[in-house]
Amino acid sequence: MPENDPWEYTLYIPNDLRAVTVARRTLRLILTMHGLIRLTDTAELLAAELVSNAVRHTKGPAALRVRWSAGVLRIGAWDADPEPPEPPGELGAPGEAEEGRGLALVRACADLWGWQPLSRHGNRGKYVWCELAAA
Repeated sequence: MPENDPWEYTLYIPNDLRAVTVARRTLRLILTMHGLIRLTDTAELLAAELVSNAVRHTKGPAALRVRWSAGVLRIGAWDADPEPPEPPGELGAPGEAEEGRGLALVRACADLWGWQPLSRHGNRGKYVWCELAAA
């Protein structure tokens, strides 16, 4: 299948930290099967940060959404909490606090990122996303 054809996957995950590993491995498999192995390491890091935030900072279910269209990979995490994500801080020196680095890493590694409130089928929440261009 040519990598020009658009596609999208959604993985619904429970509120469980083990879901972060499941999401990473699923994403690696998706990108490998679609011939996008060169994006895998960065994409896995970004997905792990987004899913980890969704699982750690909310009480309900979450989802990982991965979309490929027009040479851009969009990775997003949905969660049931409509509160905006904390703004990303600065990436500090190695060895500094692990907490609070997630969106700073996303901002540093992604070409573009953002978030939006979501309301669908009576469910409220937010969708935090980032994009990686293939070029």
